[in-house]
Amino acid sequence: MRPHSTPEALVRDHTIYACVMGSRAFGLATDGSDTDRRGVFLAPTPLFWRFEKPPTHVEGPGEEQFSWELERFCTLALRANPNILECLHSPLVEYADDTGRELLALRGAFLSRQAHETFARYALGQHKKLEADVRIHGAPRWKHAMHLLRLLMSCRDLLRTGTLTIDVGDERERLLEVKRGEVPWPEIESRMTRLATEAEQASHHSPLPEEPDRRRVEDFLVRTRRASALQAGPGVFSPSGA
Repeated sequence: MRPHSTPEALVRDHTIYACVMGSRAFGLATDGSDTDRRGVFLAPTPLFWRFEKPPTHVEGPGEEQFSWELERFCTLALRANPNILECLHSPLVEYADDTGRELLALRGAFLSRQAHETFARYALGQHKKLEADVRIHGAPRWKHAMHLLRLLMSCRDLLRTGTLTIDVGDERERLLEVKRGEVPWPEIESRMTRLATEAEQASHHSPLPEEPDRRRVEDFLVRTRRASALQAGPGVFSPSGA
């Protein structure tokens, strides 16, 4: 029988890991906060044998929902993509099957000192956008300024400790003051500069390895693809897929 391949079916039937992200995962939720859901799905291996490959990501089908195919997710995580690494460390896990739990057990394999470069590059891009807002509108987008401070703190602490913690804990109220526009922009910039400097210093003696454990992650992916192919059964090998 041909495996389901529509984007909605891939998310519905083949999700291996799902979590809540955004302000609720960061400990910054307020009454009006959305619930951002992120997930990872494992496209059945036979879908990759066709000319038309399965999607690398799917938006939806629910509101504020976004999912990645496992290989794409792992590729981005190995590159220390901030959004992906934080997704793996969400304290609000909604679902994980056996494969998803194995993915979570691999969280440490994705972490390396490369996070400093990728987090810093992302932060620089966001900072430039905030500066443009100040020039054009006289003030930054306060919510974005809050999240940039949060990201810089997360990066610094990751490099210092080797552990990625995304809940802001005791920093919640100070960050919400930024979101409410109660902190002057020059002070916010000063905080950003200090956090970036502290992250740079931490990167030189971080307990993290220089590079992620790519071989360990690839072994997981190969085993998972093989198991999916074997589970699909002999019918998928016929030319008609019937």
